[in-house]
Amino acid sequence: MTMIIIKLILIVVVSYIIGSIPTGYLIVKKLKGIDIRKTGSGSTGATNVKRILGTKWFYVVMLIDAIKGAIPVFIAHKWFNFYVCYDLSPVLAAAAAVIGHSKSLFLNFTGGKSVATSIGTIIALNPIIGLIAAAIWGIITYTSKYVSLGSVIALCLVPLLMNFFNQSVYYIIYSAACAVYVIFLHQSNIKRLMSGRENKVRK
Repeated sequence: MTMIIIKLILIVVVSYIIGSIPTGYLIVKKLKGIDIRKTGSGSTGATNVKRILGTKWFYVVMLIDAIKGAIPVFIAHKWFNFYVCYDLSPVLAAAAAVIGHSKSLFLNFTGGKSVATSIGTIIALNPIIGLIAAAIWGIITYTSKYVSLGSVIALCLVPLLMNFFNQSVYYIIYSAACAVYVIFLHQSNIKRLMSGRENKVRK
């Protein structure tokens, strides 16, 4: 039992470190020599990267951040391939990665808003649900032109999808907590959406 607890702690720490890798910050710093946190929204996520580097890098950062969320879940499944921790360990890994992205160890606990990383964890937990969520995000973002709206709606629908597909209670709880966390990180965006002042992803 002690060894299981140690392994769970280790996977949480490793997942947090992986999630903390500041993709957007590093790319903007390398290509432009500036601190992305001092530009635009101050977020290190893909949307703010797009404002500085353009659409290509928006997709690059989004993909890497999603992979950053998926890898810890895959590691957890590999390390805990027995029933006691099979559902719990990947959820802990996913949560740690998401928190790491928004509260990066390498950026004095600042970061992005964890949308791509969250989607990456969902895809790793259940590829069908994750891809549905990604498609919902894409459709809403494209039609509304608001990344924040697509992000919040897509992640809020994930717990319902988890329940519909009869997933583990741990997955349902995680996806609900993840949605709440993303809403919390998007408070300013939601306020701007309601007042009509939110920035559009394209004209």
